[in-house]
Amino acid sequence: MTDTRNGAPRTAPIQSATFSNPVNAEIRRAAATGIYDIRGGGAKRKVPHFDDLLFLGASMSRYPLEGYREKCETSVTLGTRFAKTPIQLDIPVTIAGMSFGSLSAPAKEALGRGATLAGTSTTTGDGGMTKEERGHSNKLVYQYLPSRYGMNPDDLRRADAIEIVVGQGAKPGGGGMLLGQKISDRVAEMRNLPKGIDQRSACRHPDWTGPDDLEIKILELREITGWKVPIYVKVGGARPYFDTTLAVKAGADVVVLDGMQGGTAATQDVFIEHVGQPILACIGEAVRALQDLGLHREVQLVVSGGIRSGADVAKAMALGADAVSIGTAALIALGDNDPRWEADYNALGTTAGAYDDWHEGRDPAGITTQDPDLMKRFDPVEGGRRLNNYLRVMTLEAQTIARACGKNHLHNLEPEDLCALTMEAAAMAKIPLAGTDWYPGKPGTSY
Repeated sequence: MTDTRNGAPRTAPIQSATFSNPVNAEIRRAAATGIYDIRGGGAKRKVPHFDDLLFLGASMSRYPLEGYREKCETSVTLGTRFAKTPIQLDIPVTIAGMSFGSLSAPAKEALGRGATLAGTSTTTGDGGMTKEERGHSNKLVYQYLPSRYGMNPDDLRRADAIEIVVGQGAKPGGGGMLLGQKISDRVAEMRNLPKGIDQRSACRHPDWTGPDDLEIKILELREITGWKVPIYVKVGGARPYFDTTLAVKAGADVVVLDGMQGGTAATQDVFIEHVGQPILACIGEAVRALQDLGLHREVQLVVSGGIRSGADVAKAMALGADAVSIGTAALIALGDNDPRWEADYNALGTTAGAYDDWHEGRDPAGITTQDPDLMKRFDPVEGGRRLNNYLRVMTLEAQTIARACGKNHLHNLEPEDLCALTMEAAAMAKIPLAGTDWYPGKPGTSY
């Protein structure tokens, strides 16, 4: 490039790292519309994650298991603390809560079908229990949310577990949104809402203000269900040590911990990207809380937020989780963001793999919509088959890693089996940096 004034060479223009093109585009959008951006899809910024951890595997000092001859168990029991009938699962990968309203009825059916085939549970989400999901889910967890949309005691008694949602990874401290175009006749009836009117879920439960009140609510739910089913408490990844401690002291059987990478529900973009912590920073603190209470493994820990593969499952369990939960990955397995609908995604101003405007109800895959024509594109039987395949692959991958570490059950994986590739991941997970026995903040060190 040449300076037109004197012919001297000139360097190419440099884009500001602070005011990048995406940042500038959002400023212009906000200036033009006067409203904040809403989307789903969870945090898109790069944060330390499971990819920053590696398994050490077995060699001389550890003895691996033979994959074709020696078993590696995967079963998990959730709710052993107080429930008369804990949930028995074949695999430690469950389906997270995603509401009917946010998802179509066929999508909820497919989640139930796939989870049942794989021997695991699915979860209702905001908006109540559908006949499709209950009818096809062998194990169904009923979410009890601040909105109380669709909640009734009869459905509570029909559930295999109850999950009290205090917070979610994409929006700890905030509520979700369901725009009017997704409030169909059926959704409106289930939620007792006017058809076609935007709704926003509450950010806190209306009948308690703290952990003492939560204890009363848990006892109330136990009385309604005859103390039969486990009570989960779900918290966002904000203050995991204290939140886990308070949930356990309130009487939870299971703590569900959701990191910022999770989030199929719609909320403000600024919330998704700037509130909460990565799941890698949360697991260790929640485990420490359970250990300090003397209840690690007696109160089960389920973690979610960006779980994608069997390696992620194994790493979460090595850090101390009893099971994991998937949401976005389950939708992708069903067929969401599939390139086969690329032309339709392009017409919406996006591309397959980047579509996150699920709240608008125009999902070309027919999964996150209430549009009858779009829903016809989705086959719940095929979707269930695909989800089952995906869950089985994740389980096989996790078993392969566990055997390589010499473990005959996924629950036998431990922090000693891991090393970290970055200082940030080492500090968050409290896992030694590769090639050392040190991580930032390790007790007994001053550096």
